[in-house]
Amino acid sequence: MTDFKTLQLLDKFRLLFVKTGIDYDMMRKILHIKLTMDERKVPTLFNQNKKKGDQKYGYIKSLWIYVLFGLVLIPLMGFGQNFLFQMSISYAMIIFLIMTSLISDFSSVLLDVRDKSILSTKPISAKTINAAKFMHIFIYLSYLTMALTAIPLVVSLFTQGIIFFLLTVFEIILINLFIVAFTAILYIVILRFFDGEKLKDIINYVQIGLSLVLMIGYQVLIRSFEFVNLDIVVSFHWWNVFLIPMWFAAPYELLLNGNSSLFTIIYTILAVIIPIISIALYIKLIPTFERNLQKLLNTSKSKKEKNNRLRAFLLTLICSTHEERAFYRFATLMMKQEREFKLKVYPSLGFSFIMPFLFIFTFSRSGGIDYASSMSYLNIYFSMMIIPSAVLLLGHSAKYKAAWIYKTLPLKNYTALQKGSLKAFLVKLYLPLYSVLSIIFCYMYGIRILPDLLAILVTSCMYTLICYMTISNKIPFTKPYDEIGDAQGWKVMLLFIPIGMFVVLHYLITQIAFGSLLYCIMLLIINLLLWKIIFKR
Repeated sequence: MTDFKTLQLLDKFRLLFVKTGIDYDMMRKILHIKLTMDERKVPTLFNQNKKKGDQKYGYIKSLWIYVLFGLVLIPLMGFGQNFLFQMSISYAMIIFLIMTSLISDFSSVLLDVRDKSILSTKPISAKTINAAKFMHIFIYLSYLTMALTAIPLVVSLFTQGIIFFLLTVFEIILINLFIVAFTAILYIVILRFFDGEKLKDIINYVQIGLSLVLMIGYQVLIRSFEFVNLDIVVSFHWWNVFLIPMWFAAPYELLLNGNSSLFTIIYTILAVIIPIISIALYIKLIPTFERNLQKLLNTSKSKKEKNNRLRAFLLTLICSTHEERAFYRFATLMMKQEREFKLKVYPSLGFSFIMPFLFIFTFSRSGGIDYASSMSYLNIYFSMMIIPSAVLLLGHSAKYKAAWIYKTLPLKNYTALQKGSLKAFLVKLYLPLYSVLSIIFCYMYGIRILPDLLAILVTSCMYTLICYMTISNKIPFTKPYDEIGDAQGWKVMLLFIPIGMFVVLHYLITQIAFGSLLYCIMLLIINLLLWKIIFKR
């Protein structure tokens, strides 16, 4: 195996590790194995674009996205003298990106139980194992931080001076220490009160949040520049003490602008003391942390769902046969429990929720909207953007090899399975999203739009069938995610065209008296006929 340049650089600090009682040679071997294994892992940022055969995906190659994020920091770090405002925004972005990346991509390092079960059985001290774990995280956080801040730091060196540059480097080191310690302490607290499954779910939700932020972040970023005003006078309040980015921005005001106010001094002290205290607390809690990590090996007992007559009655209305109801429950459990499915679908769910408001607020700023008569509520059609990708992913599963169980069932065909899965998606994922949007839109536009909202809901059910027939009619949960190729991706993109056609048709119908109500009734009849015709065989 080839040696890593990172480890060669680490060799220069060998004496420092030896003096602290760490077996450096053993730590280096552990790190070498970990870094080799990490080359085969795809970062969460690119999980949704992983292709078959692309198993070796170097972490270094994925850092270009952080370099792009770092370009946004150039005007904040490189120009201007309102340091408290500028650096608060800069450090807010840096802390958010580093912490979300740490939780999503490096939680497996912090929560690695293999060290306990494999290495602890060998003549290796716990101090050496913990040092290897810490250095493993530190190496990757160093890569990420350099990619994010290298260009802004170089610019600031020439525009703001050497003191600004050195202070920023020192504070970034403190921020990394604080983030690692804070994340570990957060896991300690969660493991103290919850089991391993709950922690895995929390990590998964953070991964979903990171993907969602990347999908909508550029929209928020573009609009944020309209509110930036570098001639801002900051008003201090007691609750500002809890704004962590302001801690790290205060030293610039103190050292470079000579602002020696009470709040500036308090923030500066917090910026130095809190990271040191958090690291000391983490070191002290390491034994407790290692003991609680064993909970990750335990699986929580599944709770039995209580019988609910109303739920059973509604399920009878939704699914006509016993087989269809059984597969409806099965698809519901798969969508609820399979983390890979949630990681791929839930960001699109959030994106579909936000898109209608992005368009409404864009038009409201440009010309204003009269909500009493406006038809901008038709932007709710954007909520249907989740349907093509979700229908495509219903045919795939991380545990696709278990699909042999279908062959053992006494089924004449898989119609009940396909219908039950589509209905489970509509009821469990799409309907809650649409219901929340409808309530908000009714508040904004009034109850006059209720017929239109019902028509759009029926259109969504019909559009689900169109997507099902266009993308694929595979048996649900029988294919690996690696088989999702570019061709299917293009189908998903092309299926956005019918959404625009539905919007235009809906708009024309509303120009007729009672058009929305008649349109809803017509769509309901067509929808019922389509569900019977398509699944007739």
